[in-house]
Amino acid sequence: MDWLDALQDLRSRRIPAVIVTLATVRGHAPRNGGAKMVVAPASVHGTVGGGNLEQTAIEQARRMLAEGAAEPELLTLTLSDKAVTEYGVQCCGGEVTMLLEPIGVTPAVAVFGLGHVGLELARILARHELDLVLVDSRAEMLAEDRIGIPGQRGPLGDAVARVRVVHAPVPEAALVDLTGGTHVLVMTHDHVEDLAIVDQALRTAELGSIGLIGSASKWVRFQKKLRELGQADADLARVTTPIGIPEVAGKQPAVIAVSVAARILQLIDEAAPAE
Repeated sequence: MDWLDALQDLRSRRIPAVIVTLATVRGHAPRNGGAKMVVAPASVHGTVGGGNLEQTAIEQARRMLAEGAAEPELLTLTLSDKAVTEYGVQCCGGEVTMLLEPIGVTPAVAVFGLGHVGLELARILARHELDLVLVDSRAEMLAEDRIGIPGQRGPLGDAVARVRVVHAPVPEAALVDLTGGTHVLVMTHDHVEDLAIVDQALRTAELGSIGLIGSASKWVRFQKKLRELGQADADLARVTTPIGIPEVAGKQPAVIAVSVAARILQLIDEAAPAE
């Protein structure tokens, strides 16, 4: 697997990585400028020349991953038998500078229910660098002439996010295909669907936040039913309802969508260092 295929594979599995590029070479070095390597927490793909220079780059890349670094770093090494090194001697006689670029995990959000609020929310979130999953049990809610086609036309025509549309007659079944850390927003047209999705989300490992649209009285009823389904109080505490930020009030679908999107972006920002 070459470095580009490896990077795409790591991204699909939501594993952070660092791209190491042999940016400049003066004199002799094991590889020419432009050689690349991808370093993940538990794997390395490609090579920038082996030996001391490569191992030093791997260690620095993994330090960046551990610290959640967001900015690129430069690493310059002299390949001389007089250079003090930790991983052996390379006496090619040259000097290399490597660029280490961290590639973070792309945040993921799943919106269950593409009614008025869900569609407005999808329009906002689609303008951000996200993996965005849109789920509805009603095929007509996901029709191209309603939500549009990313890159072409309609509400999602200017999407920056990678959008995946899922028609799921049993919407909670779509939870099994979500990647770890996905933030789940539940806002379907049917309270029975909402309850089933929340219950299954609480049983699905490694999801991010779980948000439920609705009133305080709806949540009181849901808590009773969820306890009857075997959910403990600690599980129920994982659900946020109502969703959104209190500073943005209003009942219009677009206003609710702005409020919810703002809170999701806050959660993504808060989670970034840990990822």
